[in-house]
Amino acid sequence: MSASFSLSGWRRSFTVAVAFTLLGVIAWANVPVSVEVVKAAHGMVVAGHPQAAQAGVDVLQAGGNAIDAAVAVSLALGVAEPYSSGLGGKLMLLYYEASSRRTYALDAMDAAGSLDVTAYLRRPEEDHSYGYGSVCVPGLAAGLWTAHQKWGRQPWADNIAPALKLARAGFEVLPKTHIFFAEQEKKLRRGDAEIARLYLPDGKLPVVGTHLANADLARTLELLAQHGRDGFYRGPVAAAIVAASAQGGGALTLDDLAHYEARLVEPIGLDFRGYHLLASPPPTNGAPLFLTIMKALEDETFGGGSLRSAANLDRIGRVWREVQPLVQRSIGDAPVAYFNYEKMIAPDSIAAIRRRARAPTVAVPAVAWQDDTGASESAMAATTHFLVADSAGNIVCATQSQSLHFGAGVVPPGTGVVLNDSMSNFAYTDPRSINYVAPGKRPRSTIAPTIVFRSGRPILAIGIPGAARIPTALLQALLDRLAFDRPLREAIGDTRVHFELNWRKDNQESLQAEASLPAADITALSRLGWKVELAEPAGAGQIFGGINAIEVNAAGGYTGYADPRRTNAARGY
Repeated sequence: MSASFSLSGWRRSFTVAVAFTLLGVIAWANVPVSVEVVKAAHGMVVAGHPQAAQAGVDVLQAGGNAIDAAVAVSLALGVAEPYSSGLGGKLMLLYYEASSRRTYALDAMDAAGSLDVTAYLRRPEEDHSYGYGSVCVPGLAAGLWTAHQKWGRQPWADNIAPALKLARAGFEVLPKTHIFFAEQEKKLRRGDAEIARLYLPDGKLPVVGTHLANADLARTLELLAQHGRDGFYRGPVAAAIVAASAQGGGALTLDDLAHYEARLVEPIGLDFRGYHLLASPPPTNGAPLFLTIMKALEDETFGGGSLRSAANLDRIGRVWREVQPLVQRSIGDAPVAYFNYEKMIAPDSIAAIRRRARAPTVAVPAVAWQDDTGASESAMAATTHFLVADSAGNIVCATQSQSLHFGAGVVPPGTGVVLNDSMSNFAYTDPRSINYVAPGKRPRSTIAPTIVFRSGRPILAIGIPGAARIPTALLQALLDRLAFDRPLREAIGDTRVHFELNWRKDNQESLQAEASLPAADITALSRLGWKVELAEPAGAGQIFGGINAIEVNAAGGYTGYADPRRTNAARGY
């Protein structure tokens, strides 16, 4: 049996911290992780921290719509999950407008500044993922402002008030919050005095149960509330970001910030077994990956009654193996990427993928996409996903990130804003790559908010953090729900797996899984040629992120699903 399960360093301390928690998790319908399920008649919010979820519900109950609540939730998450997202990072948002029955995609992804590419390529590789040289123009604030201007109902400042209050009073440090801080303690201590001052109170990791305030971020939120997007992209906040960037060797300018715009674009779509799925478009590549795999598996007769049987995982892995390099070559921040996606899911392309996947070989194809694997594809990449549904039937499905945990590890003095390290997501070795670095270009990301429709009406919205594991997690949950007709609670709570190609180790191919994968399946997968790696205990959530979802109930109201692999919570009214 070629399986391994080693927990060393930070993983060992993590295991000790969660062991007692996992002992209290009761398996539900033979799944190892018990997902929080909340039903509500009028509105629902599912988000990465309980205080952020409650902020959204409060806005809904005060008369706001889904977009108003989304602004509140997004900014509150930036306070309560400073390692995962915030004003210094990016946002991809899907919005289903019930009155028009139309779904929009809002691209507020980070963008490269006015860098000299030739000079940048001479910098150490580490500069792509740490420090001001790794920082792109943040998109989140512009995305929220654009969404509110088009669809919001409450005053802009009212929607910012919950996050402002939370920044002043402090967010609660939960057990897993402490773990995420601890794993990045080295980055917090590395040299940026501001991030250390804010997130290592008295020079120590924050204590579970205490509240951690950020007065500087509160002042930034005040400016955002008073001046709209200009409160962030112009004025003192912008000046502080640019000054710190210049001092730290970055490339951001005042013009870069002032001229950033969120894009209102079309989501990509797919028909699958009577359902219609809409998901985030390029420059995100997570949805093109799992949607194409789903299309190739649409006619598959899965045997054994379980998606996670060895035979079924092998079938899925073979298709993944064929689709992954196609997506890497085809999807990025370029107009042609939309056409490339449609081309990938066309009947002739799907037929070819199926033929190659069924070929009697487990050899890894010779592909050239390793230059596109950036630091932010690591196991510890930080992101968060949230959802809002209101009483009128409007739905927000959004994923936001600053790339790695605590982004670039820097905070411009006086702003309280952790900046992204999204430069790590570009390709650097092949100028022909669709993801090759360029001034003003948006690096791609695996984030993949998704809404599923039946007969023209939404039935569920879903998403997850987790870098390269985002598309494989959504693939499993959606296949379980749509192909196996399995309850979403079980689809989310069952053993998580991920297919990995490590080009740094001679294209070594593996199947990573939570430790709850049965021994018999591990043995069978090994015989089929897969190297099985047990990455962590089921539900630990360090490697495999937490899926959040909302289902639209046929009888009315909503059901929210919060995956305890992260600090997720569902709240409704």
